[in-house]
Amino acid sequence: MTHLCRPGCGACCIAPSISSIIPGMAGGKPAGVACVQLAADFSCMIFARPGRPGCCAGLKPSAEMCGDSREEALAYLGHLELATALPVGPC
Repeated sequence: MTHLCRPGCGACCIAPSISSIIPGMAGGKPAGVACVQLAADFSCMIFARPGRPGCCAGLKPSAEMCGDSREEALAYLGHLELATALPVGPC
């Protein structure tokens, strides 16, 4: 069953870091920072355009990821970001 994006959410455009080039953000974006392509209504302004990063196009909404609210989606994606982050510090 396909899960559709929740209108007014935008969690996937805020919570994760993106290392790919984004139009308007040549160095990507850090976790927790809204993408410059996130519109005021929390929709993606480059959703169907060629400049959209592959990591964004490959991310598919799911009931587990999106939860029951925008806050749950932000928390879930934030947890994934922390769980997959590379350790920082001396090796």
